[in-house]
Amino acid sequence: MEIALFILLAAIIFIINALKVVPQQNSWVVERLGRFHAALLPGLNVVIPFIDRVAYKHMLKEVPLDVPSQICITKDNTQLQVDGILYFQVTDPKLASYGTSNYVMAITQLAQTTLRSVIGKMELDKTFEERDDINRAVVAALDEAATSWGVKVLRYEIKDLTPPKEILHAMQAQITAEREAFIQRSEGEKQSAINRAQGEAEAIKAVAAATAQAIQQVAQAIQSPGGMDAVNLKVAEKYVEAFGNVAKQGNTLILPGNLADMGGMVATAMSIVKAQK
Repeated sequence: MEIALFILLAAIIFIINALKVVPQQNSWVVERLGRFHAALLPGLNVVIPFIDRVAYKHMLKEVPLDVPSQICITKDNTQLQVDGILYFQVTDPKLASYGTSNYVMAITQLAQTTLRSVIGKMELDKTFEERDDINRAVVAALDEAATSWGVKVLRYEIKDLTPPKEILHAMQAQITAEREAFIQRSEGEKQSAINRAQGEAEAIKAVAAATAQAIQQVAQAIQSPGGMDAVNLKVAEKYVEAFGNVAKQGNTLILPGNLADMGGMVATAMSIVKAQK
């Protein structure tokens, strides 16, 4: 009876150790007698107890990895403190188990060295303007190396770029100076536009005053003794001048139909002048 109970208990322990339930988005690496045997998929799996053992457990989800802050030196010899975050995913459980002793440390160290190399080729101003280019360069370098580690580097994001306090104060002073210069230039353009408008208005007033004065002088001249005769003479002169320089259109000469009645036309023009008077 005791032997049967012992056999039953051993069988239960054997079955429990033989059944492995792998969670979703996970993969377990099984070694048989010390050698790689299989990567168990999510769900119920059967192994041989005491011969097979689960050596590594990997999560296949996308993992965010905080890359420690470090000091980088730019091309113009300025120290820049940079920290970022890396997103990766295990794609090959076997390589992730045997390709490197610690793939998390490997990609972290490689991310830091690649970042220092990329920033070392740029001047300080460019590091702020070309952050996306830096991110892409780091991802490209990591993804190439991490293939042999069974890891896929999805993206890298710089969280913060912090220059020394002296450089930061100088940049803030420069921004303030540029803002003040812009305001002064805007005020100058505004005042220039006002001055130009006022000048144009004064010019229009001056022309109007001169025109009014000229008209007044002409009116006074007409009312003075002999003024009307002068007007008659001027109208006749303009009439003769107009037809003396009559427009030629091709080979056609334009002449008035009542050229002989010039006195009548002058009288008509003078009647208009008298009516306006």
